[in-house]
Amino acid sequence: MRVERLEISEWSDALPSSGVELFQTPEALSVLDEHATGELRLYGGFKGQQPIGLFPLLVQDRSIGSAVLSPLPGFGVPRMGPLVMPTSPKQRKREKVNNSFVEAVLDDVGVEDSLTLFRTICGTGYDDPRPFSWADLDVGTRFTYVLDLADESPDDVLTSFSKSLRREIRDGEDIDVEISREGLDGARAVYEDTKIRYQEQDKTFPLSWEYVRDLVDALDERCRVYVARTADGEFLSGITVLYSDEAGYFWQGGTRATHENVSVNSLLHWRVIRDVIDDPPMDSVTKYDLMGANTERLCRYKSKFGADLVPYYVVESQGTGMDVAKRAYRMVSR
Repeated sequence: MRVERLEISEWSDALPSSGVELFQTPEALSVLDEHATGELRLYGGFKGQQPIGLFPLLVQDRSIGSAVLSPLPGFGVPRMGPLVMPTSPKQRKREKVNNSFVEAVLDDVGVEDSLTLFRTICGTGYDDPRPFSWADLDVGTRFTYVLDLADESPDDVLTSFSKSLRREIRDGEDIDVEISREGLDGARAVYEDTKIRYQEQDKTFPLSWEYVRDLVDALDERCRVYVARTADGEFLSGITVLYSDEAGYFWQGGTRATHENVSVNSLLHWRVIRDVIDDPPMDSVTKYDLMGANTERLCRYKSKFGADLVPYYVVESQGTGMDVAKRAYRMVSR
């Protein structure tokens, strides 16, 4: 196996046709590279000319050591991590490719150095994190809610929802709420609404409008902004949805709002789900990732949609010294 660093155009050519997280796409990576501090390293593993592994990392060098991150905290990136694409279906060879590729990348970034902090949140398609464990890194499991909408009708999906959620959506048909897809102005309204909600909870909102604006612009059809307004145009709530080739991701917004005793967010999610079924941005999009499965308070609501609970892995350096390093780098768990 040959492992090398790639330019963004080479990365784009090497991406597989499936299993790619939204923030592994060249459009999203280019925006992160522009706004993040540090060096974006795009590793590619090859067998001859055939790409068999990809791993985007951001490396920050500071006086206290180095941080090797995928993704970088504070940019609203839910998952990133490695992609492994073995050419053989045999389990032994798949494991060999995964182990060799991960081992080569970890060696290049110097993960064994006591002053190197490593952290990655893997995509849901990466299902074998053992090479990280074998490199003495800590591996934890997180979850997300994914609604599979392939070959489903809106009526079938609605039937799978909880009774209370079905009632709420049907009640929403009789109130003066209009949900539409909006452009950059809608994205700004969702951003400001989310920022205010954070401030009300005495939390720091990490995203800058400039970053959100550039991401929405760069993703183009991979981003849709859904805004709920009253009949006279008053903003109630909204959500920004980002799309990989296979799934829409609930990304930003969804602050708690009710109108005539109906949850506006339930109506927003229902509109997104119906669009994935009837009017997706790409024909290959057949899933909706609701997020929020790692927070007990949110689970009580998100589980009403009847989505599958899907695991993914978080890998990070371990040891007593790492606790100090994580605080220094403001490592925030999701």
